[in-house]
Amino acid sequence: MSVLPDPQVAYDLLAKYDISFDRLEHEAITSVRDTDIVLPGQQVKNLFLKGKKGKKFYLVILRDEKRADIHQLAEALDDKRLSFASDHYLEELLHVEPGVVTPFGVMFDTEQKVEVIVDTDVDHSESATVGFHPFQNTLTLNIKYSDFDHLMRALDHPIRVIEA
Repeated sequence: MSVLPDPQVAYDLLAKYDISFDRLEHEAITSVRDTDIVLPGQQVKNLFLKGKKGKKFYLVILRDEKRADIHQLAEALDDKRLSFASDHYLEELLHVEPGVVTPFGVMFDTEQKVEVIVDTDVDHSESATVGFHPFQNTLTLNIKYSDFDHLMRALDHPIRVIEA
């Protein structure tokens, strides 16, 4: 894979939309299953899925302890079958590699091929925060969920909330 975007790209994006964040440094996290690191705020994981014909892509965000029901999710998305997207699509559409998937990557999806899905169990309240890697899995940026929602809309990737 080519070099991942520098974390500064995410900082600049947040600055552009006047979104404040808490920067948290930690050991590398490539999968929530493989870590016992506890960070402040609501912890989520990101799954990058593709539809059966490979023309629809979904960045699915859910609480880190939840397992996605891929069959139920496909039904809710009106797609016949979902599978994990290949490394090729991660790089092409989000400019990331496995273990560093982040919704900040939708800034590179100028053709809106990726739909951002947030599970209903993710806290959407005014005081809720969510944390995402800024293209580096030893850092997490915690932002208000409402700011995350605003950012996704600004990037032409409005969030769709469904049960995953």
